[in-house]
Amino acid sequence: MNPLVEIADLRVDFGHGPVVDGVSLHVDRGECLAVVGESGSGKSVTSRTLVGLAGHGATVTAGRLRFDGQDVTRLSERDWRRIRGARIGFVLQDALASLDPLRPVGAEIAESLKLHTGLTRRQREEKVVELLASVGVPEPELRAHQYPHQLSGGLRQRALIASAIACGPQLLIADEPTTARDATVQLQVLTLLDALKTSETALLIVSHDLAVVSRLADRVAVMREGRIVEEGPTAAVLRDPQHPYTRSLLAAVPSAHAKGTRLSGPARAGAAVAGPPVTRPVAIPVTPGPPQPADPPVIEARGLTKTFPAPDGAPRTVVADVSFRLEPGTTLGIVGESGSGKTTTARLVLGLETPDSGEVVLRGRPWAALTRAQRRAERRRLQIVYQDPLSSFDPRYTVAKVLGEALGVAGYRRGPRRRDRAVELLELVRLHAGHLGRRPLELSGGQRQRVAIARALATEPDVVVCDEPVSALDVSVQAQILDLLADLQQQLGVSYLFISHDLGVIYHVSDHVLVMKDGRVVEAGAVRDIFERPQHEYTRTLLTAIPRLASVE
Repeated sequence: MNPLVEIADLRVDFGHGPVVDGVSLHVDRGECLAVVGESGSGKSVTSRTLVGLAGHGATVTAGRLRFDGQDVTRLSERDWRRIRGARIGFVLQDALASLDPLRPVGAEIAESLKLHTGLTRRQREEKVVELLASVGVPEPELRAHQYPHQLSGGLRQRALIASAIACGPQLLIADEPTTARDATVQLQVLTLLDALKTSETALLIVSHDLAVVSRLADRVAVMREGRIVEEGPTAAVLRDPQHPYTRSLLAAVPSAHAKGTRLSGPARAGAAVAGPPVTRPVAIPVTPGPPQPADPPVIEARGLTKTFPAPDGAPRTVVADVSFRLEPGTTLGIVGESGSGKTTTARLVLGLETPDSGEVVLRGRPWAALTRAQRRAERRRLQIVYQDPLSSFDPRYTVAKVLGEALGVAGYRRGPRRRDRAVELLELVRLHAGHLGRRPLELSGGQRQRVAIARALATEPDVVVCDEPVSALDVSVQAQILDLLADLQQQLGVSYLFISHDLGVIYHVSDHVLVMKDGRVVEAGAVRDIFERPQHEYTRTLLTAIPRLASVE
């Protein structure tokens, strides 16, 4: 039997050299092929080329590019419109951006049925409800009439999958379908995708998450710089990788055996840094000095409670009676699903929200007891690193100006001293002075996150709140940032409040953990106790849902 998809010597060029360079792959009916690699490896361009969406200005050539025996290099746009949705379904990573915000999700799903089937309007409505139910959407009749912003991330992703499979495609392409998803939502999406693989339907999964790949794929192709560097059965590639790049990707995955060790080797650590290497980080003087055993907690939360009005006007408790202590020079991880209250808790700690009851104590001094001027001075000791640094930077600013604003708050006036300090901060996060003139869009994702960390350190804080700081990063860049945070903690004595849905990351970085559900702390303790001997059923459910990479356990 001929493969459903045949690719031989595929090249895609946007005018600056090939981004896909001689790729050869095949996908059989009823199998799942995973294409893995870091950002810029060419994996997404390869998948988009299979549906005629390589991108504006792309030049596509191939020795062979066939779908179900048909040469797709000769298809017109009109021909492609007959294939997309009907015979090839496409699921993108960002469901919110992929779904039309101005119409209900049911209408979005029905459009494909209208274009490619002869169903009547009533039949389409019934089919939409059936599709939503088949992908595990609760109350499908209600959800069909809701808009994307009214659904959770997991439900939006399910609706997008329902739209992609509406016409029973022969090939389903999913591009990073579980990235930045909670563990339980991730498990639900993986289970759904696995169920969609039948004797007639094939899956092509594009991902940088090797744990996801190990759970779903029959075969794996590893891409780097536009080329396939390794390919084979999933178990063989992940358990006995032959290429150094594949081995480096596997070594960068946070896992039980890796706790307390570095995830990124010297070669990987330098990969994200352009320009001359930084041989030694420059120390920043720490105030008030290295933590001592007798020091009070840098932060103590006592019975924090916060409510917000729900859409119907009724009060909704988002954080309920949350208490914890963050000791000097340690990391407290906060885990839980979306809506569990993690981020609101962090905002209460930072003073960006005021608790309805309870209090935050900073180095023995309650926030509420401080004057406005005192709070402003103390806020310098609390900084935050966000998930998406690009959205937290002014795109018009250079790195020099981004850091300059923070250094101005720290008391550095304009001039050579402020610039020297900016260079010191960049060197501390393994960048160099050449980055000062660049704007955010001219930096890679890892470089932007390093600048965000440098900005947070500019005021010499006692505490840095890390809100999903690595969830959108490739595994090797994630490893670099986690190692960097560990180095900075050891060097500067800074404490981290680390928020993440990724339990593997939390296990790797944390000394203690809070597990939150519906605004409450359901379990707290030392990280090894929580992960190795969980007491609460919810914690056990979260741990069971983690995709596990057998080759590194």
